[in-house]
Amino acid sequence: MASSYNRKSASSGSRRASSPSRARGASRTPAPRSSSVRPASSSGYRVIPGGQLPKRRNAEYGRVQPRPQARPPLSSVRVGDLDRAERNARAQRTYRRHLVRLSIAGALLLALVAGGAALYASDVFSIESVQVSGVEHLTATEMTELAAVPADTTLLRVDTGAIRDRLLKDAWVECVEVRRVFPHTLELAVTERTVAAVVEVPTENAESTQDWAIASDGMWLMPIPDKDSEAGKSISPKVYEDAESVLRIAEVPYGTNPAVGAYCTDASVSNALSIVAGMTTDLAGQVRAVAATETESTTLTLESGVEIVFGSAENIRDKERVCLKIMEEHPDVVYINVRVVDSPTWRSPS
Repeated sequence: MASSYNRKSASSGSRRASSPSRARGASRTPAPRSSSVRPASSSGYRVIPGGQLPKRRNAEYGRVQPRPQARPPLSSVRVGDLDRAERNARAQRTYRRHLVRLSIAGALLLALVAGGAALYASDVFSIESVQVSGVEHLTATEMTELAAVPADTTLLRVDTGAIRDRLLKDAWVECVEVRRVFPHTLELAVTERTVAAVVEVPTENAESTQDWAIASDGMWLMPIPDKDSEAGKSISPKVYEDAESVLRIAEVPYGTNPAVGAYCTDASVSNALSIVAGMTTDLAGQVRAVAATETESTTLTLESGVEIVFGSAENIRDKERVCLKIMEEHPDVVYINVRVVDSPTWRSPS
């Protein structure tokens, strides 16, 4: 009995003896918890409920360091979105450059307009001389007077169209170009009509004829006065040179009324001009005169004296070919009729 009591007392004493040690914080290994509890990290942090880490204290200064901020979550961007953004940025830069250029251009334009207006109103490019070129049948003085350039005008303000219209009123002027030659010269480049024939036009009393110069386009150029007359002395010598070298259209019907600067309306004269202008062979150079009494009886007189009844200005080349062939086969021929080109007739001295 004594032994049993001693054991109980001993065990009770041992339990009591162990109590103070627990109270003083004696270490005792706790029973392990479930596996859901995360172990302490190797860095010395202790896992606490809620998953938050405790604030670290600065060992040197004893201050609590702020917890590092978490990185923002990653987001994905498509390549097409990047290209579109780059294109938009590039377009904006291009637009801004265009705006700058347009602003500069507008400023320059305004400056030019203002300067041009001031220059237009000034007398900087006043016309001091008028030069005429291309005239033979007219004189430079006549063309200058006909141009009638205002005395107070300048090369910038001069009305070139009005000057051109005034010059074209002269029958000799076929076309003209008005040029500004800076700083003080106005140039008139004239192209004259040439004399195609001299027409012997019957006078009103039909007792004589008056020579008229006519151009190849049928415009009456001028009456040709006698060379030794007072009117003839004021005319360019070129007019008489042409009158002597071109063919003459004679036997014009009475009632033909030419006028300077007007086109010929007489059918027989127009037919004669068309024949001469349409000839392309050596026969053209041999024609000395044309009798234009009627269209169908229009007759050419060659330098050799041969008379050719040519008729209307149709099938001109075929008629020329027939005439040349007859003249080659019959050197003594004096008369040829080719009004009907398929049935020509001719006559030689008997």
